[in-house]
Amino acid sequence: MKAPELRGINHPPPLRGGAKRATAQASVCVLGAGDVASAVGHVLHRHGCAVWLVEGAQPAAPRRGMCWADAVFDGAATLSGLAAHRVSHTAEALAAFAHRAWAPLVVEPDLPAWLIELGAGLVVDARLRKHDAIQPDLHDLAAWSVGIGPGYCAMHNATYVVESAWGDGLGRVIRKGAASALCGEPRPILGAGRDRLVYAPEAGRFLTQRRIGDPVLAGEVLAQLQTESGKVLPLRAPLSGVVRGLTRGGVRVPTRAKLIEVDPRNDPKHCFGLGERPMKIAEGVLLAVAELLRHAAAYEESGPRAASPGHEPRFTNSPLPRLA
Repeated sequence: MKAPELRGINHPPPLRGGAKRATAQASVCVLGAGDVASAVGHVLHRHGCAVWLVEGAQPAAPRRGMCWADAVFDGAATLSGLAAHRVSHTAEALAAFAHRAWAPLVVEPDLPAWLIELGAGLVVDARLRKHDAIQPDLHDLAAWSVGIGPGYCAMHNATYVVESAWGDGLGRVIRKGAASALCGEPRPILGAGRDRLVYAPEAGRFLTQRRIGDPVLAGEVLAQLQTESGKVLPLRAPLSGVVRGLTRGGVRVPTRAKLIEVDPRNDPKHCFGLGERPMKIAEGVLLAVAELLRHAAAYEESGPRAASPGHEPRFTNSPLPRLA
């Protein structure tokens, strides 16, 4: 099966053959702006990384109170005290790195050019496209990489992998082997698992006037889906509680996209900020990134043998920037 394209992002050609990278300003590129990607960006930024996020033009992320996806539409979004601003030029991202007051987010960039101009020797795929049987080979993007969740295998299509499944292994850094396969059921909240979620029965445009944190009753119409076949389908609250997840109104969504989540705990505080699972994953990514940055520095200074035996990057001919 052919590996999928990077959705919403121009898929670059492989960088094999000694492609050069800028060293003046090294950075870490995070793919995605959903709740996990935003937590990853938040944690890396807080620990001193020059981090920037990449998102598509129509993000369907439902947990918009827990991520930066709305910056795609509004130009900026704030999450737990840190803002992400949409940028259009690499100079704007470099300015953000210099001031360290906010995180840059770019929409559908010419990704190869941005990676080179911003010296991104490390890429983190935090989109968690769990239903894709095959994930892209991140070695085609950067010499060092971290893949999160199902479909990623360390030293195969990413340098390291971080576990995304609930359990004792959540956030574990995998240096050899694959992340757990999709288990199929979300973690229950007050006994409600998948029955607290609403998915797109067909592809179409999602329409709603409701907001994250709104109280709702079971059976209440929260949104409509204008399908590609011309139907208008009402989407109802699956149970009573507060709206924790709600895809942005007007966004085109694919079949099976998660559109609505109702939290039966009936407390809006659970709808905003950095979530427990995204933070555990982000902490694992931080450990992986810190280790890979040490390997990158050793590789740059002394060559592959001094970097990390058994974990040499695929692009042994590519000069690697010191990422700090």
